[in-house]
Amino acid sequence: MAVWEELHNPDFNCVQFEAVKNEAGLNRFVMTPTKWIEQMNAIGIVSKAGRYGGTYAHSDIAMSFATWISPEFQLYIMKDYRRLKMDENSRLSLNWNLNREISKLNYHIHTDAIKSNLIPPDLTQEQIGYTYASEADLLNVALFGKTAKQWRTGNPDKKGNIRDYATLNQLLVLANMESCNAILIGQGKPQSERLILLHDLAVRQMQTMSSLNTSRLPQMGTDE
Repeated sequence: MAVWEELHNPDFNCVQFEAVKNEAGLNRFVMTPTKWIEQMNAIGIVSKAGRYGGTYAHSDIAMSFATWISPEFQLYIMKDYRRLKMDENSRLSLNWNLNREISKLNYHIHTDAIKSNLIPPDLTQEQIGYTYASEADLLNVALFGKTAKQWRTGNPDKKGNIRDYATLNQLLVLANMESCNAILIGQGKPQSERLILLHDLAVRQMQTMSSLNTSRLPQMGTDE
């Protein structure tokens, strides 16, 4: 109860609590809810007299008291906590997969711009593949600071590619970058200039997203 008060009550009488704590365990020691509230300026519990009176506690304190009384209740609390964490992780995974799919859709816009503006009709399939890979690595360098090959060399034990390990924010920025690069390609800007512009875009957008409190954003639900 004292720890709860210290965390939530700036007016908690810590000095008086230390004096009371030193007396705990003595035969003369007596503590009642009313005495606790008055001496400690406590707010975690409320004591009311009368026919409909009683002692009421904040849910944190009440659950702590209940788990102390009933080990079975404590196990139910632990089980429910794990269930809630699994649900939370599932929602995060859903959002990650959604952003990955958005990035893939924008990738088609990106490749169409490459095909229409950067690939002459007389190139071989190998040369065409190199052009696509070069533009993909342009985005990788602008956002992650390394090419796909450099990432694989530094992470030989990981499966997939660099984008499979991107954060939610990075995937969203990547989708924006693919759309932006498609526009820049259509404008005829050289790759060296596009790299600088895309890197600046990535830095600005990542900084903006890092400053947002994403816990307040609406979460996607699932239909059961």
